[in-house]
Amino acid sequence: MKLLMVIAHEKFRDEEYLIPAQTFTEAGIAYDVATDVPGSCMGMLGETVEVTQSIQDSDASLYDGIVIVGGAGAAEYLWTDADLRVLVKTMYDDGKVVAAICLAPVVLAYAGILEGRQATVFKTRLSEKAFADKGVIMTDIPVVTDDTIITANGPQAAGAFAEEIISALSCI
Repeated sequence: MKLLMVIAHEKFRDEEYLIPAQTFTEAGIAYDVATDVPGSCMGMLGETVEVTQSIQDSDASLYDGIVIVGGAGAAEYLWTDADLRVLVKTMYDDGKVVAAICLAPVVLAYAGILEGRQATVFKTRLSEKAFADKGVIMTDIPVVTDDTIITANGPQAAGAFAEEIISALSCI
């Protein structure tokens, strides 16, 4: 099993990356990290991650799923990333696990895979509007699984989010 974790080059939510990454490692699940601007990526709480892989150069066929980390950077840099939307749609169409936490589920909505599906998101005026515009059935549950799509609403759900991803991987 191998996952692609995606973080924004700045202002990703540290624990939404660190907790799943540690959980995946402990479960023996490999992962690569990609970003919109490769280099030294800085989290909202000061965590630094060196990332050499770009979203644009990521190959969906190499992975069993994608995990998009939230934070303010997700809204600022990832919501509008056309290459990320293509990755998400390709992985979803191939029956792979597609997961996003905090503000990142909006990427899934913009990729067109959440219409008529249940999902959760960190609520802001813009994230709620995006969900409404894309026909997403918003829930207030911390972690929501709908088919192979997993969404979580914030950092406090990071552990349960990671466990749900591991569970979903065992079903594909």
